Amino acid sequence: MPLDRFSIIDSTLREGEQFSTATFSTSQKLEIAGLLDEFGVEMLELTSPCASPQSEADLRTIVNAGLKARILTHIRCNKEDARRAIDTGVHGLDIVMGTSPQLMQHSHGKTIPEIIDLATDVIRFVREQAPEMVIRFSTEDTFRSREADLLRVYLAVADLGMVNRLGVADTVGVALPAQVYNMVHQLVRLTGLDVEFHGHNDSGCAIANACAALEAGATHIDTTILGIGERNGITPLGGLIARLYTLDRSYVAKYNLRLLPELDRLIATICQIEIPFNNYITGASAFIHKAGIHAKAVLADPTTYEIISPDDFGLEREISIGHRLTGWNGIRQRARALGLTLDDNTLRAITQTVKQRADRQALSLSEVDALLREAAGS
Repeated sequence: MPLDRFSIIDSTLREGEQFSTATFSTSQKLEIAGLLDEFGVEMLELTSPCASPQSEADLRTIVNAGLKARILTHIRCNKEDARRAIDTGVHGLDIVMGTSPQLMQHSHGKTIPEIIDLATDVIRFVREQAPEMVIRFSTEDTFRSREADLLRVYLAVADLGMVNRLGVADTVGVALPAQVYNMVHQLVRLTGLDVEFHGHNDSGCAIANACAALEAGATHIDTTILGIGERNGITPLGGLIARLYTLDRSYVAKYNLRLLPELDRLIATICQIEIPFNNYITGASAFIHKAGIHAKAVLADPTTYEIISPDDFGLEREISIGHRLTGWNGIRQRARALGLTLDDNTLRAITQTVKQRADRQALSLSEVDALLREAAGS
């Protein structure tokens, strides 16, 4: 259960490029990579140099940008892709090969023995050409593949003694946490190799599946900023951080958490999308308390209704008070914030006024402030 020694492979510049509105310029890629590096992600995965001439040029630019994060690229399982990737100077190759019946029939058309032979050939080629290269081999569409087929492929690759890491990919977002746990646990037990998990979010399980992978012994988790990627994307960086933070803050202490809002805003701006109102940590409503009973408790001790502290992310909580559910403790807190001294009876009366007016239409904060100032005679 390496929850205290996992690494993040951020794939915003690879998987994220597959998001519907993502088209990153070279300067934008450098900005994204630099901010992720400052945040502290251990690895950055970029689009294959075989995708386009600009993809290759951008990969070379980021390899030479002097970042602390290791730079990886994601390639098909063939020698030409590997040769071109090695030539860019990347630190690691993420080799992938489909193993599900659907992909074997409609993608590459190879049988399991042919997949093993090809993977063996490519991995040996990489190791001969770049002895120090970090190699990850992953199956694609792991959770629609036959378990017997998966184990044949993984064990054959592991027996080569040439790969550093095995990858497990929930390519269409179909897996349940228990399935992810069982597969990762088997690979850790049978091979002793590091295991990486890549999980799509088509059915809403990407974060839960990533945590199940970590609990089973996975050492690396793929993320993207805001979870962007093909279709509904993959495990969001902020969502993974939120989940691990709630288990134990020490699990994410190595990251510069205050940069998370800036990362989310950057991608939202570039991709011309809104940050969802209920987004993990950075959503507009993430730290807003409305109901009177909640507000009273939070004002006394934020941990009563906050499992995540906004302060750790450079954010602030808000007590919403211009509505029919408001309580007088929230009104009192606002009066104090304005430097006004009002007795409890006056504050309770103002609260009732707010409730009555809000039954017709919610009040703005300036309207509540006006009521408070009028009562204070200021």
